[in-house]
Amino acid sequence: MMRKSLSKVHFAAVVLALVFAAQGARAAQASKDLTVVGRLTPTVEAGGWLVVADYGRYLLVNANQFRGQPWFREGATVEATGQVRDDVMSIHMQGVPFHARTMRARGGAANTRDADARQPTPGGQQPVTAGGGQARGLTRVIVSGDAVVNAEPDTAVVTVAVVTQNASASEAQAENASKTEAVLRAVRAAAGAGAEVRTSGYSLQPQFAYKEGAPPAITSYVARNAVTVTTGELARVGRVIDAASGAGANSVDGIAFTLRRDEQARQRALADATREAVSKARLMATTLGGRFLRVVEVQEVGTVRPVPVYERAAGDLAMVRQQSAPTPVEPGTLEIRAQVQFVAEIETGQ
Repeated sequence: MMRKSLSKVHFAAVVLALVFAAQGARAAQASKDLTVVGRLTPTVEAGGWLVVADYGRYLLVNANQFRGQPWFREGATVEATGQVRDDVMSIHMQGVPFHARTMRARGGAANTRDADARQPTPGGQQPVTAGGGQARGLTRVIVSGDAVVNAEPDTAVVTVAVVTQNASASEAQAENASKTEAVLRAVRAAAGAGAEVRTSGYSLQPQFAYKEGAPPAITSYVARNAVTVTTGELARVGRVIDAASGAGANSVDGIAFTLRRDEQARQRALADATREAVSKARLMATTLGGRFLRVVEVQEVGTVRPVPVYERAAGDLAMVRQQSAPTPVEPGTLEIRAQVQFVAEIETGQ
């Protein structure tokens, strides 16, 4: 019995020894310095910073210790030596918690060995050293660019109407229906197979006579039916109007030219607007004795799609019928506008 008890005690001692050894190994591992080389990147948490390396992301738990350095900014390459902190937690845990004992700039983040000793200047600008030792500053400017691109329309929308009047409502409707059918057949033939032809509005309105001391009296009824033709063959527009007039249409509600396939024109306008904004940023930097560094943030303020151009307002087709020559129609050009705005970082002479 005594031998069995001693065996249990011996086993427990071995287990405790293993536990202490594991804890000691972890402590030794945690206390071992680690050197991380990567780029400084702000976190989603306010005031937080990461060192993003090729092999991982390290959350600086003591970033404020180094934020006074002129090279401490987004995108700067740094070398940090310190320890991983397993006892630190953050809300989002974007990286491994890391306490940097030392940190210095690498590459182009600083141009002198004593950069760590300099402090930021008032006004929010951070001094860096250019070649020759002249003090320079970084600042951000907001610039915008606008552009207008002219494009040929690819679609025409023609709206004509048949208007009939009769003392009888049914007679006005019947006459209108007959003429509208004739107009539909005529414009389909004139517009071609690829055109879209549809009726777009119908009304029947009584006409009144007003006499003092008596209620309004209905004198007649006016029936109106509109026909809209949408076609990509702009050369047929005049022919469509003439065909509608010959078949009984007696009003033109309008002719609109637009651009359905506007992707290339919008992209061209956006590219031109962006180039103008960049040119402004470069000019501002040169005027201030420095140079344009990079674009920090870009926003497309808006792209205005082509607004239809109306060739003719509503009118009477009676005069069109009197013309022997085909109705002339000139589409013209459309304007597509784009505007961008971005924040640019420039280096200025101090």
